Amino acid sequence: MGFALVPVLAMAAFGVVTYNMLARLRLLASNAWADIDVQLKRRHDLVPMLVSVVKGHASFEKGTFEAVANARNQALAAGGPAQAGEAEQHLAGSVRQLFALAEAYPELRTGESYLSLQRNLTEIENQLQDARRYYNAVVRDLNTAIARFPANLIAGPMGFTPREFFGLGDPSESAPPTVDTGSAT
Repeated sequence: MGFALVPVLAMAAFGVVTYNMLARLRLLASNAWADIDVQLKRRHDLVPMLVSVVKGHASFEKGTFEAVANARNQALAAGGPAQAGEAEQHLAGSVRQLFALAEAYPELRTGESYLSLQRNLTEIENQLQDARRYYNAVVRDLNTAIARFPANLIAGPMGFTPREFFGLGDPSESAPPTVDTGSAT
């Protein structure tokens, strides 16, 4: 009777350990996505300020400002890592257009508010890149754990599903926008 109980206890222990590992990875993925969400919100809050600073110098470039506003609204409405990645890539492209527009206005490029916004945006982009890397690593670990045998026998019935990766497309396209301020180094 005692020997028959050992395999049952071993299977129960395996189930508990596997469930706890999957639950931990799911929580890490949720936490990592929350970190990305914070950085995206910071970026979304900075974009209107950047638009207003540039708009003060280039008010006739209405199409560019509308494109940035539309891209920001799409990014705010994105509903998951895949959609957010696509929307954020579009927003980054619109912001790059805004910086390109600013190149035509030397007094704007050297203005303190513009330079401060540019520094803040670069900082946010760097933090977002770090958060994205961490999130995707956790998602990779979670998805791998869900797919592996025998953990997949527990993952499916317990409601663990794979997560989407958060990508911004070509890394060269998601690089922080930079502007030559004309200052000598």
